[in-house]
Amino acid sequence: MKFQLVDRITELVPGESIAAEKYLTSAEEYLADHFPAFPVMPGVLMVETLVQAGAWLIRATDDFAESTVLLKQARAAKFNNFVSPGQKLIVRLAMQKRGEGETTFKATSEVEGKTAVSCRITLAHFNLADRNEDRRDELAVVDRERILDQRELFGRLWPASRHSKT
Repeated sequence: MKFQLVDRITELVPGESIAAEKYLTSAEEYLADHFPAFPVMPGVLMVETLVQAGAWLIRATDDFAESTVLLKQARAAKFNNFVSPGQKLIVRLAMQKRGEGETTFKATSEVEGKTAVSCRITLAHFNLADRNEDRRDELAVVDRERILDQRELFGRLWPASRHSKT
């Protein structure tokens, strides 16, 4: 993950929902260009925060069975409010539909009690080794390493995971 946008998971019900937070600081590299005189979090990064939170919910639900979670589709995205340095973006996702290798969520975020963005997102999830038969053994190692890294980061984002199965 180039940008780790989820700072903290505040609520988690595996198989159902997640809530998480992103604290926007003036140190965020992308704010220098978006926009110099009016720094705000880019809309695409607000959606990416939702994607990352959804990925954590999938991982917690499936006990980190798959190494890769990617955005497959975003629908009905509505951008209502800006997120500025010093503000906290709160994201909430609820699972709507689970299928083989993909999960659809109702996703919303808010800043200071006002909706920032809302949408429906579908995330694809899989192991790299399952996608490339010719490199299966090599990619299985990559999958295991990624899952170990994800478990470690999850323990920092959701400290409750250290004291329970989730």
